[in-house]
Amino acid sequence: MITLYTFGPAFGLPDASPFVMKAELLLKMAGLPYQTKRGNLRRAPKGKLPYLDDMGRIVADSTLIRWHIEKTYHVDFDEGLSPAERGTAWAVEKLLEDNLYWAVARMRWMERGNFERGPAQFFNVVPAPLRGVVKALVRRKVGQMLWAQGLGRHSEEDMTAIAIQGIRSIIDILGDKPYLLGDRPCGADATLFAFAASLLSPVFETPIRAAAESHPNLMAYLARMRARYYPDFIGSGVFAPASPASAGRSEAAFSPQ
Repeated sequence: MITLYTFGPAFGLPDASPFVMKAELLLKMAGLPYQTKRGNLRRAPKGKLPYLDDMGRIVADSTLIRWHIEKTYHVDFDEGLSPAERGTAWAVEKLLEDNLYWAVARMRWMERGNFERGPAQFFNVVPAPLRGVVKALVRRKVGQMLWAQGLGRHSEEDMTAIAIQGIRSIIDILGDKPYLLGDRPCGADATLFAFAASLLSPVFETPIRAAAESHPNLMAYLARMRARYYPDFIGSGVFAPASPASAGRSEAAFSPQ
């Protein structure tokens, strides 16, 4: 049995991390039986989640998890795609993971209101006398990471404009197709759904979220994917129960277990 180590549900989502959601979706898409367990960052191989234990073989990082699934279980998540489409799929994943993710992280961690509604809850396990100091230290570290990555050097206005342009590019690629590159999900759909759902968490108020919500094709896509891969998850926002109309032709439930 494969064990996927996760953060656990938060913010109306199946997991606090889009990288964890991506990895779980890949397991669902591959039809592999698995279980999830709460992970510990201090015990994680690379100090981050997700990672999986496949009968003693430890694989850390969502992309390496995908490659492990493909190689070990002979799964081609991009079966039927042309070389150009495979290249587009990879480019979309990197746009989401290496650009848009950091814009969302900045708004969650560095804006006081969003921080208190969201990430601040992670620190409730810290003894009250130390909680404020630990919060400040971690936020400072996040700020340093954002500065090193580059988006943290921009004004909020410029950073938002860059993120919204990225969303528009993905929207244009999606078009009126049921999934990112056609009539069935590919590997990049795991990433797109995970990161778009995370962006649209109702806990956080951001102009990037408002921009994403303005695109009907993206909202229909999210409802379609939710109905197919998370039919039993009761959350909020994009994870509220989908109506038959919003789920469309891909409404059938899917369970790998």
